[in-house]
Amino acid sequence: MELAKQPVSTRQDAWYWRLIATAISFGLFGLGCLGLRLIIFPVLSCLPGNTVRRRERARATVSRLFWLFIRTMARMGVLTYDVQGAERLGRPGQMIIANHPSLIDVVFLIGLVRNANCVVKQSLWQNPFTRSPVRATQYISNDGSVDMLDNAARALQEGQTLIIFPEGTRTQPGQSPAFHRGAASIALRGAKLLTPVIIKVSPTTLTKAEPWYRIPDRRVHFSFRVGADIDPHTFTALGPPPKASRLLNDFVHDYFIKELATDERSEHPH
Repeated sequence: MELAKQPVSTRQDAWYWRLIATAISFGLFGLGCLGLRLIIFPVLSCLPGNTVRRRERARATVSRLFWLFIRTMARMGVLTYDVQGAERLGRPGQMIIANHPSLIDVVFLIGLVRNANCVVKQSLWQNPFTRSPVRATQYISNDGSVDMLDNAARALQEGQTLIIFPEGTRTQPGQSPAFHRGAASIALRGAKLLTPVIIKVSPTTLTKAEPWYRIPDRRVHFSFRVGADIDPHTFTALGPPPKASRLLNDFVHDYFIKELATDERSEHPH
């Protein structure tokens, strides 16, 4: 006897709760940024220490709060995650480069690296919730200027760890990442080592121009894999700075395309 076919919903993993929990998460993030601006940073500014010490305190505070935010989202069932090789992040003069599939990639990476600098989009300086944190931490504005390149290279030369997304914006779903040459130029001028972080999000969520409430049908999983270090100085001998920058950018771009494709094949074997 043939069983009657029942319509099956594709929404899984407590979809309605995840929608509510996602809304709560965004609310908590906004309140946390406001709390940093109105309470935490004013208190920290009263503590003794020079400019560098104040910056380090601000960055450590943001890092811990970002990781608490990620852990809260995981405990509420919004997402799951795994991180491979986090112990190799945060070294002096290290430039961390990553692909950018989702809005909260930067939250993950800053949460993983306690005292990292970061190149962030310029609009965060105008946003009332994020303006205070990015100023206190002295993150670098990605305004596309020569000053941005100089500031990023100088930070690396001083021994800071720098996080940068060479795409400059989130990857379009279904497309390969396209890297701008600015990151390669910064690496050649200031980085002691270049460390790639391959980020995979399945299913895709919080992509470019996608509203927060359009959550996927099943719980999203974030995977972070720290790749092998790249020595940028091996490229400086290949020609003048523009050529070296282009060659390094092409190398890094091809590396990410290959690694992301490898991840895809391992998830969907024939």
